[in-house]
Amino acid sequence: MNLEELKRRALHVHDLYDELNRRERGRTWTRGDFMLGFVGDVGDLAKLVMAEEGARDVPGGRPALEHELADCLWSVLILAHHYDVDLEAAFRRTMSDLGASIAGKLAATADGEHTGS
Repeated sequence: MNLEELKRRALHVHDLYDELNRRERGRTWTRGDFMLGFVGDVGDLAKLVMAEEGARDVPGGRPALEHELADCLWSVLILAHHYDVDLEAAFRRTMSDLGASIAGKLAATADGEHTGS
């Protein structure tokens, strides 16, 4: 599945959540609600990573970790949609910038090691 397909699937589930929330709560989630939901998912993910590393006991094991990672990806896709961010372009740009920055630091460190600086 490519990013465009992931976005389509995420938006379909988003629309289902909107309908469910309208029926059950009389309103849909705001962008802030999505952000708070994402923060909660990241907290759950942190606990599951700690469990995977043996630092804590959390029920669910590997399937729960996979589920939470997918939940976090869903939230990122939905937030990008709500803020009209071209996530693919932003990711490419960010990875290029980070790659160049890190490569520059590595080169500077290597030069310092060779020259005794």
